[in-house]
Amino acid sequence: MPATVSRGRGRRTINEINMVPFIDVMLVLLIIFMVTAPLIAPSMIDLPSVGRAAKRPDQVIQVVIGKDEALDLKLQNKTQRLTLDAIAAAVTQAQAGQPPGASAVVISADRNVKYDTVVKVMDRLQRAGVQRVGLSVQVAK
Repeated sequence: MPATVSRGRGRRTINEINMVPFIDVMLVLLIIFMVTAPLIAPSMIDLPSVGRAAKRPDQVIQVVIGKDEALDLKLQNKTQRLTLDAIAAAVTQAQAGQPPGASAVVISADRNVKYDTVVKVMDRLQRAGVQRVGLSVQVAK
């Protein structure tokens, strides 16, 4: 029942929060935390360690897909225009004689090229047994 105050003619209720029980609860919680804090034993946490990173490839073969969906193979300082059927053979020939994983293939495409074309190139390279294939990413300017 709310507290009421009688003043002359009418009665009026007091709408104030009683802070005493709230403060009592806070003090009890503070005492509980102060008593239990020294009982918590500090422990060691095993953090994950980092293994060795993969070795950088000795040779990077770049497949560039132009706006007209033409395929260019860039190897060292040479650029060669190829068809979709010939790209896998050219990449495997460029990787011949090297240990597996020593060279990587990076596919970069114009932003207006359909994603289907990029997937077709990746599929052909995968079917030819090319191990390391990645996509080139450039930050938008």
